[in-house]
Amino acid sequence: MRTQSQSKFVVVACLLAWLAPSALGQAVSLQEQLNAQYKLVKMGSDSAGMGVVEPGTLLAVQKGGILSVPWKALAVCPAKFQDNSLHPSVGFCAGMVKSVSRYFRVGDKVYPTKIEVNQDKAKIAFSVVACDSCNGVNPPSSMKGEVVFQFAKGYLDKANAGEIEDLIGQVFSITSDDQQAQGGDQGQQNQNDQQASQQAPQQQMPHRQMPPQPMAQQQQQQQQSEPETIQLGMSPDQVQSTLGKPDKIFNVGAKQIFVYKDVKVTFLNGKVSDVQ
Repeated sequence: MRTQSQSKFVVVACLLAWLAPSALGQAVSLQEQLNAQYKLVKMGSDSAGMGVVEPGTLLAVQKGGILSVPWKALAVCPAKFQDNSLHPSVGFCAGMVKSVSRYFRVGDKVYPTKIEVNQDKAKIAFSVVACDSCNGVNPPSSMKGEVVFQFAKGYLDKANAGEIEDLIGQVFSITSDDQQAQGGDQGQQNQNDQQASQQAPQQQMPHRQMPPQPMAQQQQQQQQSEPETIQLGMSPDQVQSTLGKPDKIFNVGAKQIFVYKDVKVTFLNGKVSDVQ
């Protein structure tokens, strides 16, 4: 009789142990929350090559400096996001894939392919692949890239998923094809309106001739019409020829920082690596 009672007790104990996590509400991990927020794309290949089998959450690239390589490439050179700043994919790895790689442009549409939360190293690796149909790329290229979000040690152990998603949103914001189409239509309309406004005075006054302008004024207008452009990889001399002499210069190890009134340019080993 005691043996039968003991057996029933063991069975009940096992059932309670199995049901306990569900009954008490087991905590959802950060990895699970991010997987729920960002649906991963499914890739596959056929006679035409590699392509999207099932789309994931559509994202828009918000920052430049994310290097992309062909889908079949073994090496991926991740950019690093730390302290609210994106550090571009540069250095030896970027040099190795220079002939087959390109940087994603701001506004390019991508799908997430993999999200890895590493709490021990306090980082999240966020991998993406280009949405070629969204970006108007034909034939498809399926270029892929990665950003590593680096945090202070122990931060991810108690991090709020909403805060992490906000940080990821600074680099990859959730978007849609409809928003892209509306933005493209509006941009084209604005361009057409601008061209029409520029042509209108010429049509109204076809025979009027404007007095010649001094050469110095013409050169000044040309300089004003051309925007100042700083690109990754430029040398300090090239930056100074574009922006002029900086207000301050900081030399920090392999880094050199030019500080202007409204911009800060960071050089790594003599090349532009970040602009803020």
